[in-house]
Amino acid sequence: MENSLDKIDHKIISHLLADGRASFSHIAKDVNLTDVAIKKRVERLRRKGVITSITANLDLGSLGYENPIYVQMRTDISKNRDLVKRLKEFDYVIELHQVLGEYNILAKIIVPKIGMAEKFIEQLGVIDGVLDIKSLVVMSEIKKSASLPTFSFQKKL
Repeated sequence: MENSLDKIDHKIISHLLADGRASFSHIAKDVNLTDVAIKKRVERLRRKGVITSITANLDLGSLGYENPIYVQMRTDISKNRDLVKRLKEFDYVIELHQVLGEYNILAKIIVPKIGMAEKFIEQLGVIDGVLDIKSLVVMSEIKKSASLPTFSFQKKL
């Protein structure tokens, strides 16, 4: 799939990563195409699954939430299907990942008050299939990139 992307596709992706609301006409000016051509390319990138969605990046603090907490869970693999189904039901769980390592499930949670985190994490710990939990409270965000590494754009161009 990566090989089928050209330099213009990469420029379009860069624009959308920097500003998901960038107009097709603005992008078109930068890459010397028409806005209709950009629209068609974006639609093609969506069909291919390269672009899955364009979303807003939120400042959780301004919405009344504490910094995110990452919860690592070591689970009984044979119970993961039901466990994951349960975890998806919790509003505070905003991301859920299956990962490699001693802890095989990683959840990103947000709570309105840090005091609520302990109680919520305890709830997670008693779910059938959860064997052990470790939590990491984000103190501050140091870097969050809105772009891909530049070397990814240099392949096959």
